[in-house]
Amino acid sequence: MKRLIHEDFLLQTDAAKELYHEHAKMQPIIDYHCHLNPEYIANDHTFDNLGQIWLEGDHYKWRAMRTNGVGEEYCTGRGTSDWEKFEKWAETVPYTMRNPLYHWTHLELKRAFGVDELLGPETAKEIFDRCTEQLRTPEFSARGLMRKFKVEVVCTTDDPVDSLAHHLALKEEQFEIKVLPTWRPDKAMAVEDPQSYRAYVEELSEVSGVDIRRFSDLIEALRMRHDFFASVGCKLSDHGIEEFYAEPYRQVEIEQIFNKVYGGKVLTGEEVLKFKSAMLHEGALMDWEKGWTQQFHYGAIRNNNSRLFDRIGADTGFDSIGDFSTAKAMSRFFDQLDKDNRLAKTIIYNLNPKDNELIATMIGNFQDGSVAGKMQFGSGWWFLDQKSGMEAQMNSLSNLGLLSRFVGMLTDSRSFLSYPRHEYFRRILCNLIGNDIEQGLLPASEMKFLGKMVEDISYHNAKQFFHF
Repeated sequence: MKRLIHEDFLLQTDAAKELYHEHAKMQPIIDYHCHLNPEYIANDHTFDNLGQIWLEGDHYKWRAMRTNGVGEEYCTGRGTSDWEKFEKWAETVPYTMRNPLYHWTHLELKRAFGVDELLGPETAKEIFDRCTEQLRTPEFSARGLMRKFKVEVVCTTDDPVDSLAHHLALKEEQFEIKVLPTWRPDKAMAVEDPQSYRAYVEELSEVSGVDIRRFSDLIEALRMRHDFFASVGCKLSDHGIEEFYAEPYRQVEIEQIFNKVYGGKVLTGEEVLKFKSAMLHEGALMDWEKGWTQQFHYGAIRNNNSRLFDRIGADTGFDSIGDFSTAKAMSRFFDQLDKDNRLAKTIIYNLNPKDNELIATMIGNFQDGSVAGKMQFGSGWWFLDQKSGMEAQMNSLSNLGLLSRFVGMLTDSRSFLSYPRHEYFRRILCNLIGNDIEQGLLPASEMKFLGKMVEDISYHNAKQFFHF
């Protein structure tokens, strides 16, 4: 009987099989956006067991478990063991059929640990023990797993106040895999809560050495930290935003708004929009000056369940796709930068699939010939990083832009077991192109070019685009 994860998994045609096995499969991994803990890499962390490495911080799995009737104590609770949590996950796995978690789970088990069996209640203990035994060997440490999956570059996600001590240690050690920080200044824009915002500004003031009393001081402090990140090898910024902000404002207004929120007063909705617009613009200018790539992850409604947010906090599985009318603001934001020829290389990730064509056409407005694919429609993100979501994103990009210049996949993950998502993406990409060849929509005579195109999307485009 054929295993679920076999050599031609997801590959439906001979052309797809050729493209994957002869072109995509052997490419190294550039994971240019993730949420790995750099301390784990610096210290070459070893994991106690499969439940720990697989379930800690994984809100994808927690959502599925809750949906399957599993209590919170087995998701985020502290009173249950790693094995007990894993056992509940194993009971849930059969019920995830047709959810991408079913594919990811078995792909990760196969690629990391060589496990062919399907995970379920009957196989849970044997799989847990077998994988845990492997995890306790040097080959399965944080660094060992990165080497196993042929990872070449990792870009973590880091706040401007971060010391980047672990990145510096790795750089000094000359660890063979590049582990670079990414500038994520979301908290510098989060003015909705004056008390929390002032505390953050005071922390920024301390680490930057800038006495922050005015908006101009805030920008100076951020610029100093931006310079520091660059010195450690940072090449990308990232912004998690609900929507794009491009409200008209005067500098004196922004100074007044900063004084108001720093003084502990709640801002009006209009003031919040103007402040975020100013911050987004100033950050974009810094990125352009250094030749960085700016990334925008937009469209999530976060922390929808207030009861459980109050109980267990953010990033625990209570976010969803939002519905924002953002096209005009996005256009204004990019146009303001482009007018002065100060628009950095850009990647836009949308969370609502209804915006696929919007993004695919928006990036075409600001391609200027200076860099191939300067404006990028980012890969399927979060709720869309599954087969149909990836196919929809690539189809929109193909129809309205150039798929051939796409910088490809990333994990966006906190787990060292998530690298097979690159394989998943590559198989889907090859199957998409292979089906077109089979149907006569692409010429079989151009297999050499199509093979190179697959190699570029899998690896070379990103390496060249980010100058890694």
